[in-house]
Amino acid sequence: MPSCVHGNSRGSGSKGRPRASVTSPGLSRHSRLPLRRNAPCRKDDVTVGAPAAHGWETDWERAPEPTLARGSAQPVCEYPGRRPPGDPMASEGLTGALAAVLAGQGPSVQSCDSAPAGEPPVPVRLRKNVCYVVLAVFLSEQDEVLLIQEAKRECRGSWYLPAGRMEPGETIVEALQREVKEEAGLHCEPETLLSVEERGPSWVRFVFLARPTGGILKTSKEADAESLQAAWYPRSSLPTPLRAHDILHLVELAAQYRQQARHPVILPQELPCDLVCQRLVVTFTSAQTVWVLVGTVGIPHLPVTACGLDPVEQRGGMKMAILRLLQECLTLHHLVVEIKGLLGLQHLGRDHSDGICLNVLVTVAFRSPGIQDEPPKIRGENFFWWKVTEEDLQSQLLKRLQGSSVVPVNR
Repeated sequence: MPSCVHGNSRGSGSKGRPRASVTSPGLSRHSRLPLRRNAPCRKDDVTVGAPAAHGWETDWERAPEPTLARGSAQPVCEYPGRRPPGDPMASEGLTGALAAVLAGQGPSVQSCDSAPAGEPPVPVRLRKNVCYVVLAVFLSEQDEVLLIQEAKRECRGSWYLPAGRMEPGETIVEALQREVKEEAGLHCEPETLLSVEERGPSWVRFVFLARPTGGILKTSKEADAESLQAAWYPRSSLPTPLRAHDILHLVELAAQYRQQARHPVILPQELPCDLVCQRLVVTFTSAQTVWVLVGTVGIPHLPVTACGLDPVEQRGGMKMAILRLLQECLTLHHLVVEIKGLLGLQHLGRDHSDGICLNVLVTVAFRSPGIQDEPPKIRGENFFWWKVTEEDLQSQLLKRLQGSSVVPVNR
């Protein structure tokens, strides 16, 4: 682990912007599908509220209307090359894709429905324009926490959870296992993703609940540049000084999950992606009916939005990419948008494929509830609302929405 600052280090900035294309399995590295580009969503265009309990509640009172690329006022889906929302073939594909995403899986990223304005996006690269950090929380049956003692000069002697930056060519799980072995001397397996923390698209930390599977706990006699030692401490009596107090919340989050799991087991899915992007499950509910926003460019699909690495999207965080896409297709000043959390995570790491795709659950609701039973009107022709009629899928969606059974995303 080359740096002591696991918890708040940031990846180096990039002067470039992501190229407007992504790869998918079955395509060569030179065969790329184009992104659709629409109007930008600038930071100055929106007023963002404080974090809600399980997401972000966003104030759009002062948000101007977006400029539409193709200007239709109706959700036009019945045009050449696209299936209308009632097409049974479209619904069958959407049902499978949504079921996979709710199960923590999902299709590979083939293109994006929204991208930052300006220059086309360039592929992200670890150590160049993005930094990913892994962190492990271990809890023993005796309610003890595994901590490591830092060896780096800036924080030598302080205690922290095993953590460190990912290296190029690693999967997320491989990076987690390497860091734990280097710092604590133990082999491990992740049990589930606990949370994701971000400081904009160029710095993302993946927090896992993990369990030891072997190895020998590192002692002070084995001190090296990675750590001075590792030790188990009671959760109620952690050693001092701590390198940073951000780990206290993570330890409690792990303890709560052990006591009562709020979301299913979620582990990274190894699929290639060139960009930092988000696949959205945007829902509108009325009574016991659920609608899901669907993109129509190509075959009907859950929409994908690319995150920009420019200063505006860095400051606003990864939620800016979500708000940008929604602003392109909905009239938002009378809506409340809440980002609930993650349903899954995709990353490969091999073959210079350093991008990530986060599957994100989002809700859209009217500011005056109860006045409408139908979802808000679509602007333009690139999206439509799909009414989920399959009972099991509808039940799963309602359960995830009502119980907030998602992985939290924190800033």
